[in-house]
Amino acid sequence: MPVIFGGGRTIDGGRKFLDGKPIFGSHKTFRGFFAGMIIGTSVGFAEQVLFENFHSSPFISIIPFSPSFFLGLALSLGALLGDLADSFIKRRLNIPPGSPLFLVDQLDFVVGALLLSLIIGQLPSLPITLIVIAITPPIHLLTNFSAYLLGLKKEWW
Repeated sequence: MPVIFGGGRTIDGGRKFLDGKPIFGSHKTFRGFFAGMIIGTSVGFAEQVLFENFHSSPFISIIPFSPSFFLGLALSLGALLGDLADSFIKRRLNIPPGSPLFLVDQLDFVVGALLLSLIIGQLPSLPITLIVIAITPPIHLLTNFSAYLLGLKKEWW
């Protein structure tokens, strides 16, 4: 979602870190960050509610600020913070915004989401975690390539 809804003011405001390099770079914007938060939290909440109710009741009960809401929020925020951490590291390594850092770019958001899910005590089981880590890189590359073909991204990675 940040790719689709991004743009506008950068999160770092063009400021430099202590080393004189950009903090995050030009591709990390407030609009993309908050779009990712809102849509990620909403989708996570909807998936959880539908999954829980599919197995327990024919009726869907949506309770504002339920554990499902907080899990969706934690996963979305963790994913976005993981991506920001990746950008911070890439700037330190003189890797320009939009340039690849193989596997780090594909797993930064997964690691961030998993770490933040620990805070709310909702870490998935080890088999599920390993499956997510294994399937995320090819899915990430495929979605980025699709966004490139649709003209939403300038790079295929």
